[in-house]
Amino acid sequence: MTRERDLDVDAALEAVAGAPPPAPPLLSPELEASLSDLAATPMRRPRRQLAVLAAVSLVYGAGLLWVLATRRDLDELPMGWLVATALGWLLGFLVPSYLALAPRPGAVSPRWQLAAIAAVVASVGFVALGLAIHPMGPSSWHYGLERFGHGHTCLEIGLAAAVVPVVIGAIFLRGALPVGARWVAAALGAGGGCLGGLVLHLHCGVADGLHVGLVHGGVVVAAAALSAAIVPRTTDGRALSSRA
Repeated sequence: MTRERDLDVDAALEAVAGAPPPAPPLLSPELEASLSDLAATPMRRPRRQLAVLAAVSLVYGAGLLWVLATRRDLDELPMGWLVATALGWLLGFLVPSYLALAPRPGAVSPRWQLAAIAAVVASVGFVALGLAIHPMGPSSWHYGLERFGHGHTCLEIGLAAAVVPVVIGAIFLRGALPVGARWVAAALGAGGGCLGGLVLHLHCGVADGLHVGLVHGGVVVAAAALSAAIVPRTTDGRALSSRA
């Protein structure tokens, strides 16, 4: 009797050992419907995005300058300084924007270390340039320290010019900044601030060093700081998905 019972136990163990694993539970209809609606995420094309950002931003800046009009002392200033400084502002717009958008070959995320350097160099460089070199003509205005506070209008114009490239860049960078987001955003803001500086360079007839350096150059600093504070919140894919 005991032997027969042992044989029955051995047979049951062999049956269990050779049995196939249980089938996984079926997906719920809701989950299957959600999975069927998934679409492939399009790949970023950084150089095309940079071209779109630059083209739209420059057209916007030109339109803003057309509305505001060019500076009254434009014909009285050294042409070499006007052209060289305008090119400097243009490069200050393009280089940080490029570093904020375009990763190195084979990478996905932008080069945040170089973007950080570009943001700092642009912020410090244009303030120092304006303080050091600011030629004046007979029709130029001089605010000085007494009327320095009147320069807030130029700060507002410069930041208004910076809004478009920063917004476009933030849209292109959504979900693409796992590290260094604030520095990339600062570079994007510094580039936008340089676009604002270019508009002010051709529009504002105030030519004293305090105004050109601290207000026109200050647009770069303010735009970089504001962008670093705001843009990462809009480009973080996890934050966006958690709010949905």
